[in-house]
Amino acid sequence: MTIDKNNPNNLHFHGLGVALVTPFSEDLSIDIQSFRKHIEFQIENGVQLLIPAGTTGESVTMSTEEQFLVIRETVRAADGRAKILAGVGGNNTAEVVTRAQAVLELGIDGILSSSPAYNKPTQEGLVEHYRTLAGQVDCPIVIYNVPGRTSSNVLPETVLKLAKTKNIVGVKESSADFDQVMSLLRDRPPGFSILSGEDNLTFPLIVAGADGVISVVANEAPRLMSDMVGASLAGEYDKARDLHYHLLPLMRANFLETNPIPVKAALEMMGRMKARYRLPLVPLSPKFVPELQETLRQVGLI
Repeated sequence: MTIDKNNPNNLHFHGLGVALVTPFSEDLSIDIQSFRKHIEFQIENGVQLLIPAGTTGESVTMSTEEQFLVIRETVRAADGRAKILAGVGGNNTAEVVTRAQAVLELGIDGILSSSPAYNKPTQEGLVEHYRTLAGQVDCPIVIYNVPGRTSSNVLPETVLKLAKTKNIVGVKESSADFDQVMSLLRDRPPGFSILSGEDNLTFPLIVAGADGVISVVANEAPRLMSDMVGASLAGEYDKARDLHYHLLPLMRANFLETNPIPVKAALEMMGRMKARYRLPLVPLSPKFVPELQETLRQVGLI
């Protein structure tokens, strides 16, 4: 594998990525037909990067075999029309390495790996975790920093230390700490991707120098989000700003309750799939249904 991180224009991952939801059948098995249709909807509307088996995809309630199934189906459905960044995370480094090695056989373009949850490693522990993963898995790796779910923050100095590893090629930043992300943008090495993990911060972060987003709202509005990200990256800030504020109510509504509860409810309202969840997630609270419906109307999606 050749990874040229000395060329700042050779970013592995940039633009609009979508954290794919996973539709379930009535018996809560994976609804492959609906999943394929959803992937087609994304690609037809400008999504450049597909992320299966992530947080939004409810991967933590899937078996390893089911995670591999959705990744394999994403590769098949995309058929080279979008890059695939497979979600492979966990709090047991050895297990993450084993699963990542197996996922490589499925034809992916890279791995998005969330920092370990629950055991709350130190910054040095995070460095050793990701270095071990990178040393044993020969593909591009993107760090996923999401302190709200993992209870540990991958600090800028830790990310920058890891960025020296040849196949650690970027970070999805979901700390919601603008100052933290700006530290990364200022000091990152050439060719290291910085992707927003927060839809509502994507526009300002791209203006500050970020390379794109891994989005939840793109599940519902891929064309609008694609146009917003494209305009932002092209420096067409007036157009991007208008689209940002048009989408902002939906970006917020997607977190009325725990993600992906609202986004799946919205997709059902749009007639795109059934809103089914595996426990411990449950359907959207009835008190939030009118607000989500009204938001979808305002954005023009129903």
